[in-house]
Amino acid sequence: MMNRPTTRPRVPYFSSGPCTKRPGWRLDALSGAALGRSHRSPLGKGKLKEAIDLTRTLLRVPADYRIGIVPASDTGAVEMAMWTMLGPKTVEVAAWEAFGAEWVTDALKELKISPIVHQTPYGVLPDLSAIDTRHNDVIFTWNGTAAGVKVPNGDWIAADREGIVICDATSAAFAQPMDWDKLDVVTFSWQKVMGGEAAHGMLILSPRAVARIESHRPAWPIPKVFRLAKGGKLIEGIFKGDTINTPSMLAVEDYLDTLRWAEGIGGLDALHARADANARVIHDWVARTPWIGHLAVDPATYSNTGICLVIADPDVLARGDAAVAALAKDIVEMLERENVALDIGAYRDAPAGLRIWCGGTVERSDLEALTPWLDWAFAEAKAKLAQAA
Repeated sequence: MMNRPTTRPRVPYFSSGPCTKRPGWRLDALSGAALGRSHRSPLGKGKLKEAIDLTRTLLRVPADYRIGIVPASDTGAVEMAMWTMLGPKTVEVAAWEAFGAEWVTDALKELKISPIVHQTPYGVLPDLSAIDTRHNDVIFTWNGTAAGVKVPNGDWIAADREGIVICDATSAAFAQPMDWDKLDVVTFSWQKVMGGEAAHGMLILSPRAVARIESHRPAWPIPKVFRLAKGGKLIEGIFKGDTINTPSMLAVEDYLDTLRWAEGIGGLDALHARADANARVIHDWVARTPWIGHLAVDPATYSNTGICLVIADPDVLARGDAAVAALAKDIVEMLERENVALDIGAYRDAPAGLRIWCGGTVERSDLEALTPWLDWAFAEAKAKLAQAA
């Protein structure tokens, strides 16, 4: 049996959402929150506008793109775009994990627009070259949080497209380069790469997306929380801090705190570098560790945020799926009891395994301390499995 490691991660939070807070975060970082004040007061609206402006600066969003804070996290932002923009053109949806599959369900069963679906198993990116990005509307996820599979770049998207491209970027924004020229709608939530609180989404619109909103009247009812236009014109206030519904000013302050922290460490380049360095710790460990493997099948698609792993030990695999699932569950539970790693189980609909968050709010030293514990927990779990046989 392996010896129990002696060095623990300083921060054991490796959840893929809500993700760990930025290094050094303390509750008193929120002491300036506009609590007890209307979000429409000068103070409240000013903080919302500051969150939008800092997002633009940090993400390098083009000046002519609108940025709005919207209800219901990333899901709300994606569905807002779908409900208000789809209909005029054929829609193609790429899905390779749970969240992309939700957009297929929305398009097919709720909006009933009969999309062309490009769906593959967890870990396998669809053939993006088969999507007609020039003529059709497109929906895809830049980084599949539940599969650990990312789109390597935006080269497959036509520059002279006639449709709009809707990109769910919730676990990619702030961690992976975004090709803004190829994207008309970009969505994300504060709770992912920035380690913010949940329930708020960000909706970023290109001028082409705005033109679609203003020229298209959907055939289905639009709930109030999805309405982006009034009288055939974009509701500009949404993109200046005048939110559709009441936001949590405490959550806004938390997002502002992390945006300021990111600026202080060097901005977007620093965030990308931190995520890449963190992911390299796990990728290198997987490369030298026979019992574990990536759910993603192509190294070019390996995520640098939510890294999804599967059991590769032949002895365990020979025992069947139930044994694999039991072993993965045992590893997760052991490390939680040790307070070494919390919330690292695979997504509920994904293949059994582990999921380790490596975004920029995680410290590389904590991941370096984690890997020996993963090896220890596997050895313990495998021995237990053998005894139970």
